[in-house]
Amino acid sequence: MTHTIELAQGWRDYTLIDSGNGEKLERWGNVTVIRPDPQAIWPRSKDVDWHADMLYHRSKSGGGHWEMLRGGIPAAWEIGYDNLRFHIRPTGFKHMGLFPEQAVNWRWMQDKIRSAMNAKPSVKVLNLFAYTGGASVACLRAGAQVTHIDAAKGMNQWARDNAALSGLGNAPFRVLTDDVMKFVAREIRRGNRYDAIVMDPPVFGRGPNNEMWKLEEKLFELVTNCYRLLSDNPLFMLINAYTAGYSPAVYGNVFSAVIPPARGEITTGEVGLQAQSGPILPCGMYARVQFA
Repeated sequence: MTHTIELAQGWRDYTLIDSGNGEKLERWGNVTVIRPDPQAIWPRSKDVDWHADMLYHRSKSGGGHWEMLRGGIPAAWEIGYDNLRFHIRPTGFKHMGLFPEQAVNWRWMQDKIRSAMNAKPSVKVLNLFAYTGGASVACLRAGAQVTHIDAAKGMNQWARDNAALSGLGNAPFRVLTDDVMKFVAREIRRGNRYDAIVMDPPVFGRGPNNEMWKLEEKLFELVTNCYRLLSDNPLFMLINAYTAGYSPAVYGNVFSAVIPPARGEITTGEVGLQAQSGPILPCGMYARVQFA
């Protein structure tokens, strides 16, 4: 069987140990974790001991809770990737505050930014639905000026903390708690422009003032408006996606409907993690536009 998935390479502080039976066994620094993963429908590896420090139990009514299987587990800790540092802590919705598979996109964006800065005095990046700022910090490290937008004030503070932890506390990093659609519309009116735009849109969400976001209703409008925000010589646009029910081609088709074919090259694909034992775990999708 041949299927291309870009794998996150270069992790030392994170390891996918095994996956199967609807769960994954991971090491985050010195803490071993079992979390649900609906894609892991194959059996677990027979030669792997699924012993963990923490186990997430999903509730049938939504959400879930963590069970600590040993004492002394910190409330939060740090891990590193390349020359980036991140705060890790378990959240009520099984997430750990970082998506390790996104290292694929971090490297891709950093390569584009660093290449462009050989000819441009600066690169302005807009990160939408920016969560705890993994992509923001990666772009800052590459030398970009980053505007980071998320509706959750707590996530934005986490992003600031990650930047400071990575030694980028004085970097040109603008962090705003705002509704993405409203912010983009205001930026168009203000005449602000960006060289690159990355977004990680959820299926459903609410802005800081209870603004409604539904992916199927809003994504095309958002991409259309983001295209209007691009500078005269842009680098890229990138959609990260974790949406069940859509393929990468769906996001590529949205780009194709907005961006003239001669303007940029569109590619789509998946990102994943190679387990120490067992198969590759697919973890998400992307659609990219690299501008000519």
